[in-house]
Amino acid sequence: MMMKSALVCATALLIGACTADVAGTAFVNDSSVTVHAGTSEPVLGPDGRCTADVSLNPAAGGPADIALGMTECALVAIKGQPTDVLIGESGKGQREVQVLYQEPTGKKLYLFTDNRLTRIVE
Repeated sequence: MMMKSALVCATALLIGACTADVAGTAFVNDSSVTVHAGTSEPVLGPDGRCTADVSLNPAAGGPADIALGMTECALVAIKGQPTDVLIGESGKGQREVQVLYQEPTGKKLYLFTDNRLTRIVE
């Protein structure tokens, strides 16, 4: 009986029902709800800290230099706490992050798309 009820609710969701509640689990069929596929890699939060404890030891094979394609947390592991972090979303639904460092020679901005360094602005 429980399986049949779950199948009926799942079918209703596929054909346009608004919501269903099956055994305490809510399913929503609403175009205003945005779903993002998560990444297993840690990313930066607005405070400039990684979502997981990340430490890079160059002797352990981690990146020693800053290079395009590296992750947000890899940059922070190399450079330390950033001056500012701005997190947003592109029109294509991609995670976009700007990481700012105030350096002795001026400001340096690191631009990330989907947790990969794509550009450095000096």
